[in-house]
Amino acid sequence: MPLARTIADLGQSPAVSARHVAEAVQYRSMDRNPPVVSSRVGASIAMTYTWRWAALFTRVIVGLIFGMAGFWKVFTLTPMGHAQKFFTGPYADSWIPYWMLLAAGVTVPFIELIAGWLLVFGLFRRTAAIALGFVLVLVTYGHLLKDALYSPQGHIFPRTLLLIPALILSQEQDDLSLDYLLLRRRKNFKTRPQS
Repeated sequence: MPLARTIADLGQSPAVSARHVAEAVQYRSMDRNPPVVSSRVGASIAMTYTWRWAALFTRVIVGLIFGMAGFWKVFTLTPMGHAQKFFTGPYADSWIPYWMLLAAGVTVPFIELIAGWLLVFGLFRRTAAIALGFVLVLVTYGHLLKDALYSPQGHIFPRTLLLIPALILSQEQDDLSLDYLLLRRRKNFKTRPQS
């Protein structure tokens, strides 16, 4: 009955009529049985909802994998220790010059640390994913240089698959990221009337 009174008030009617009660009953029945959305629109809404979570989980997982590895390499192993253990030592007899091995060995931990945590928070997602993609290419080449039959299934392949959504999904599809919040804020700022 309160809804019927509100409908009557909105219609500037002093009394509640049968028409107001019927309209109130119609609204209440919609609460209990919402209208069926066409399958096309419903599928689109469901897909957007699914991408939201897929984007968040893959981005955060791969960000944590790289961010924590980078943290360990920078603060525990140290960048020079990383270069010696994984670059200059194992590849001293390769065609790659020492200075290039050293530069790559010292740089990779910082790329993993920074780009990994940027992915966790969803800031500069695509740039961070591209940087980490280059790290994966470098690591793959290094493994193949040592063992031509190296299998990327255990290390490279899963990380690459987790990076793909950050590369291909738009900011709107990854709407649980800082990139999306900043994009929305810029759009709202541009549409705000100037005083």
